[in-house]
Amino acid sequence: MAKRFEHHLDRIHGPRDLRRLSGEHLGALCAEIRALIIETARHNGGHLAPSLGVVELTVALHRVFDSPRDKIVWDVGHQCYAHKILTGRRARFPSMRTLGGLSGFCRRSESPHDAFGAGHASTSISGALGIAAARDARGDHFHVVAVIGDGGLSGGLAFEGLDCAGEAERDLIVVLNDNNMSISPSVGALSRHLTGIITHPLYEKIKKEVWDLTHKLPRGSRSVQQIVRRIEESLKGLITPGSFFENLGFRYLGPIDGHDLRELVTVFEKVKRMHGPVLVHVRTQKGRGLADAEDDPRKYHGIAPLDCESGKLEPAPCGPSYTQVFGASLVALAERRPEVVAVTAAMCDGTGLTEFAARFPERFHDVGIAEAHATTFAAGLATQGIRPVVAIYSTFLQRAFDQIVHDVALQRLPVIFTLDRAGLVGEDGATHHGAFDLSYLGAIPDLVVAAPKDGSELRDLLATALAYQHGPFAIRYPRATVPDSDALSHGPTTLPIGEWEVLSRGQHGAFLAVGTMVKVALAAADELAREGLKFGVVNARFVKPLDRELLARLAAQGRVLVTLEENALAGGFGAAVARALAEREWPAEPTPRLVCLGLPDRFVEHGARERLLEMVGLTPSTVAAQVRRAAADVAGRRTRVRRPVVVSSH
Repeated sequence: MAKRFEHHLDRIHGPRDLRRLSGEHLGALCAEIRALIIETARHNGGHLAPSLGVVELTVALHRVFDSPRDKIVWDVGHQCYAHKILTGRRARFPSMRTLGGLSGFCRRSESPHDAFGAGHASTSISGALGIAAARDARGDHFHVVAVIGDGGLSGGLAFEGLDCAGEAERDLIVVLNDNNMSISPSVGALSRHLTGIITHPLYEKIKKEVWDLTHKLPRGSRSVQQIVRRIEESLKGLITPGSFFENLGFRYLGPIDGHDLRELVTVFEKVKRMHGPVLVHVRTQKGRGLADAEDDPRKYHGIAPLDCESGKLEPAPCGPSYTQVFGASLVALAERRPEVVAVTAAMCDGTGLTEFAARFPERFHDVGIAEAHATTFAAGLATQGIRPVVAIYSTFLQRAFDQIVHDVALQRLPVIFTLDRAGLVGEDGATHHGAFDLSYLGAIPDLVVAAPKDGSELRDLLATALAYQHGPFAIRYPRATVPDSDALSHGPTTLPIGEWEVLSRGQHGAFLAVGTMVKVALAAADELAREGLKFGVVNARFVKPLDRELLARLAAQGRVLVTLEENALAGGFGAAVARALAEREWPAEPTPRLVCLGLPDRFVEHGARERLLEMVGLTPSTVAAQVRRAAADVAGRRTRVRRPVVVSSH
């Protein structure tokens, strides 16, 4: 596939080769990089628009700075595709996001050019400052560059990094990639502030006149340099409210055209010779070079594989997704309940809240990439009788754990958390898998944790959460199509808190399955039934509180109990069931045998979701094989202990 683009790229095996290329060929090189990114995304999906927008910026950085000696830290990493192509990974680039191939994000284990791994936003400045501090402590000498988007700059961690970097006064370069977009359009005062700087006609007029003047003055004069510096500072003080970055201790340069290679290289060459913290403000266009992505960068931010003939996005799978069911259900409930509001962290589209935002703009709050703030903000709303529904991806809600504990649960506030992308999300890999939410949420007192088996039950659980007034409520669901295509055809029902659903009964044991694993359990039970092993299936839709009454009845029969969860085994649903069983007194015989199946105690790599589930033993056939062995062991020798035997799959 890459052969189509081998021209200038054929000569680039690392950043040093880039510096041997004449300046007049850099534009053609950028076009080849974009073509390779687009072609790979058509086959593998990925973060297309962000990477297309930073091609010239990436080329300029690697032409000026000496990676890997100089450290370039990419925020989030979803805009690192050109970086990977230029740092010796072009031949492997078509493997991007496939099992065993390149990651879609920066990874230290993948290349020495990936100075800092990331998958969540707002981390680059803090990480880069740590690298700079280590450099100075060792007496070493190299440049450290953090590249952060305007969306990432809305996160609190980014502000903490800016504040400390300005105070420390270390040599550090921050490149602000300002495209006025994060995933959904950037929101907040800072975004408006940055846009205001660029669009103010007085800024551009005076800036042009200042530089025209300097060209007419004698060169090398110290007084000329002082005059230019004072004019520039006065200009920024006039146009830029509060001179934001300068007040934090940064020398501010920009804004500059992020697609003008000559200007970028010139500015970075000057910045290399400067000392102390410097911020270079670069304006780019998200989706640059692909008309559809330029017109709709939100749609093309993160994409599924494209139709290779038309270049358009492939049609959605048959039936609605869990995300769509959630969005439609919340709109329907909000129509009847004016106290319901929605809160998200720069993920309006991804969490299915686009329609809600359009229908109820005054009741929709996008706080930017600030999950911790979203949680405490929702807690404040809840104290005043508002019912906030906080929609955040499972992996991103991890960043608000402290706020969930202290600001929500400790005060027993009825905040509803809906966790999209729970479980394995596939090609985005370890940084984006929602592998830990049952564990970290299950540890918090007074927090109800639930997972629907299908779209209809998602609607029921959402209605149940809104009816629940005694504390926080969390609902987790996958990035997948719901198994019931008619999920939106009927209204929701309120469910009894903590009550499981018995779907079938069996004489040899039972599956206790959570969410997506209910479908797997039903298929595994069918496979075992054909061999004469009768296993029932229980939809354990409430992970906390457990249905202890039903669990006790099943355990008392002394059969095999199998917990199934698309979550880490450590501290997850199976662990909670084992703890509940261990708290009971059992007769000498029979005793239940508990088999816990879930995600292993390691980070799961990127790849197609079904392939990953097979690797971790959570497909019907792999589950059936593990249960078959456990059932044979029970039949062969009854264990005489006063506690249940627990067997983990990993």
